[in-house]
Amino acid sequence: MTVMEKYYLCIDLKSFFASVECVERGLDPFETNLVVSDSTRGKGAICLAVSPALKSRGVANRCRLFEIPDTIEYLVAKPRMNLYIEYSANIYETYLKYISKEDIHIYSIDECFFDITSYLELYNKTPRELAVMLIDAVYKRTGVRATAGIGTNLFLAKVALDITAKHADDFIGYLDIDEFKKSIWHHKPMTDVWNVGRGIANRLEKYGVYDLYGITGMDERILYREFGVNAEYLIDHAKGIEPCTIADIKNYETKTTSLSNSQILFEDYSFNDARLVLKEMVDILVLELVDKNLVTNTISLRIGYSDSGVKSTGGSLNIGNYTNSQKKLTDIFMDYYDKTTHKNAPIRKLTVVLNNLVVEEYLNLDFFSDFVFDEKERKKQKAIIEIKKKYGKNAILKGMNYKEKATGRIRNKLVGGHNGD
Repeated sequence: MTVMEKYYLCIDLKSFFASVECVERGLDPFETNLVVSDSTRGKGAICLAVSPALKSRGVANRCRLFEIPDTIEYLVAKPRMNLYIEYSANIYETYLKYISKEDIHIYSIDECFFDITSYLELYNKTPRELAVMLIDAVYKRTGVRATAGIGTNLFLAKVALDITAKHADDFIGYLDIDEFKKSIWHHKPMTDVWNVGRGIANRLEKYGVYDLYGITGMDERILYREFGVNAEYLIDHAKGIEPCTIADIKNYETKTTSLSNSQILFEDYSFNDARLVLKEMVDILVLELVDKNLVTNTISLRIGYSDSGVKSTGGSLNIGNYTNSQKKLTDIFMDYYDKTTHKNAPIRKLTVVLNNLVVEEYLNLDFFSDFVFDEKERKKQKAIIEIKKKYGKNAILKGMNYKEKATGRIRNKLVGGHNGD
């Protein structure tokens, strides 16, 4: 009995946000110079997406507005995250007409993996023909064009999408192990390959390795010494191997849980102004903690500075007893902030994390906790949550939210950190 070869597909929506904005305007993204960016933030605003027409003129994705040459005329579309989510949901619904949800892994708002093995016989199509069928269905429904990678495992499908599809006339790439060795082993830069970042590449260059083929010839003991357990993935991927399947992803359960809130400020903030924003962020995060009936005993704080010469500060702190008290957690974060943050360095980024989360009902009562106080606060928090769910995040605000440097009211209107309208 022969084992059926597996085939995976990875579909990416081309310049998704920019394509949606072009479609909404009745424009062709391959003919229209358009960027998705909030120009009210000035010329330093990041372009979340650049139309294929602009990319063909050398404008990079995720550039800033001031980096676009003055000789190029272009449209600027303010981000509309709710619209993009709606388009993405419609596209996923289109996929479900052809592929079962058990065989789809949503990788991001504009990218999905598919296990298409059993569907080739069902539709009597080759992997490439099936990819075309899905891409055409998406275009017919939404007007958004897509590109695809086909591989005999998930890794190869992703690499085929990221590298080989760009050079294919139909924007569909294909890789099996043999083709991978021919076209990817010696590909440079190595950072084009999925999950090989600049940091990994720099560490490999110390050993004279500049491509995946070079990794296959390295002493594995060196790789494990350099990268720890992550060396296993690097060794497998250098050989084009990926044992993980979509079924494995579906069955995976995380061993640890956390909630986080991160914010890049619109401008440099002083120590005291950033402290206000931090208090708002903790407030929002604790509401989410209470809403999920979770408690925490470990917090993390990371403060980033606008001066690249100033290293970020903060760290993790075990706070002892589990809690979801807004007052207790706020006091702990403020005290930790005061102790670890530079007083005179301009602040540009804040990240707060609640770690080691546990469902509240699973904990034994702690005789050292003030449960009468906690229960009163919890009921108040629950009431606030219900009002916000019904009437919007800005239905109840605190005095601090109206201060000049506060960001909570504005961010409550954003989706994924960007305009949602």
